[in-house]
Amino acid sequence: MALLQQWQALWEEKQDRGETAKFWRSYVDQETEIYKKILVSKPRKNTVEGYAKKYGVDLLTMAAFLDGINSSLKEGNPTEALEADTPVNLNYDKELLYKNMVEAKADWLYNLPQWEPLIPAERRTELYKEQKRSKTVVKGKKIGRNDPCPCGSGKKYKHCCGRNA
Repeated sequence: MALLQQWQALWEEKQDRGETAKFWRSYVDQETEIYKKILVSKPRKNTVEGYAKKYGVDLLTMAAFLDGINSSLKEGNPTEALEADTPVNLNYDKELLYKNMVEAKADWLYNLPQWEPLIPAERRTELYKEQKRSKTVVKGKKIGRNDPCPCGSGKKYKHCCGRNA
């Protein structure tokens, strides 16, 4: 069974609410420590096991971390097929990583002081606002029943596209 599947099975078996909270608190703490390190110095290619040893975590935690950061990498890793000896990379796009952290509401990560030398404060503010705006839904003006149909037929909306609405 691939590492990521083992990880998912591990946290899905947690039945007790307190046990689940403890499990995720532990993961978030480990994840935070890894980010503190990779934001300071970009890591080179390695295997899952190599990164796990380097960052002091077990294989399953490293697989979960790789799954979480995958959408922020310049070249994604085969997360579904990860094994201990799978070569992987952590070559992230710093602005995309920051925006993804904002999207995930991971304030414990996007507020890390290690971001300061990577992205200036003004730019981080811009990225934060861009990400928040990208999720804002703007509804268009409502079409009245007697307004001309927007399809361009020349008919009233109620006799054209609005018939079954």
